[in-house]
Amino acid sequence: MIIRSLLDTDLYKFTMMQAVLHQFPGAQVEYRFKCRNEDVALAFLAETVNREVDALCELRFSEDELAYLRGLRYVKSDFVDFLALFRFNRRHIDVRTEGDDLTIEIRGPWLHTILFEIPMLAIVNEAYFRATVPEPDYAEGRRRLAEKLALVRALPKELGFTFADYGTRRRFSRAWQREVVETLRREVPDTFVGTSNVLLAKELGLLAVGTMAHEWLQAAQALGPRLRDSQRWAFQKWADEYRGDLGIALSDVAGLRAFMRDFDMYFCKLFDGARHDSGDPKAWGDALIEHYRRNKVDPRTKTLVFSDGLTFPRAIELARYFQGRARVAFGIGTNLTNDLGYTPLQIVIKMVRCDGQPVAKLSDTPGKTMCDDPSYLAYLKQVFGAP
Repeated sequence: MIIRSLLDTDLYKFTMMQAVLHQFPGAQVEYRFKCRNEDVALAFLAETVNREVDALCELRFSEDELAYLRGLRYVKSDFVDFLALFRFNRRHIDVRTEGDDLTIEIRGPWLHTILFEIPMLAIVNEAYFRATVPEPDYAEGRRRLAEKLALVRALPKELGFTFADYGTRRRFSRAWQREVVETLRREVPDTFVGTSNVLLAKELGLLAVGTMAHEWLQAAQALGPRLRDSQRWAFQKWADEYRGDLGIALSDVAGLRAFMRDFDMYFCKLFDGARHDSGDPKAWGDALIEHYRRNKVDPRTKTLVFSDGLTFPRAIELARYFQGRARVAFGIGTNLTNDLGYTPLQIVIKMVRCDGQPVAKLSDTPGKTMCDDPSYLAYLKQVFGAP
């Protein structure tokens, strides 16, 4: 089995799932898989992926896993009680081929399907590399990791550079991610602050990191009172759930300009910062720093989190660029957990409908926009004034 524990996923799936349990337990959603790599056909993986899904649907949370979750300050006891009963329902996911393409569609209650995304991406990745790279060059992977560690060790302490592992969804394999994270914990403990992978955080005594993902704000397009107000409404619902905890807002679901219109003085002061996931990171950070100043907030008290396809040289460049102007943190994914010399898969699973209505993220990088209804996408752009 590729996935052996239901904790082998990103923290923000649990933080969103808890909010869904408390606020939207009846919401119905659809997710769809997409491979962004050109000339990569994944249909040959269908049989393997279906076997892995069958095994995934047999998993349960163990008592020690539930106890770990119960010990997280922001996790409520009724949510853990729900997880004690949780299992994936096989009828909610369809894995099939369409020509040379692999099709994965997930449909059902948001509460019961939200956890599918990360393990499914990890399954596709590992199944692909098992088939295409039967004898991986781990020595090359370790050499590349050592180069990254050398860059980190050479940094001056006053730069305050810190980073976390965000690599579960794009990892070469479960075993390789674990080796990478163990190496980081041992070699650069003052710089490596944690991992988004809850299982590794539990087993290795690391901080589990994460807040919200795009789907939280996408679902608000269907669940909220008015489309124009959906982003502001989603932030308020998050604040209602966590009362100031887990305060990093995602900024690119409707584009940066729309985000700053909705992220007013109240949210600037309430949230700890924002996360960049598309567009020019320097322009994004400059704009957000100025936005904080206009709203009477010292940007040096706020955190800018960068997570868009980062490499270590790029992250270090950004840390230097924003030094003394704002707090910065970095979530590094593919460049950590899938850098052995092979071309990584650029695969995603995104929510495309909620309660029967199309939803979308516009993104500040056009290639990241994903929607199955062109007319809705055009309307969304019009409502939010997106280019």
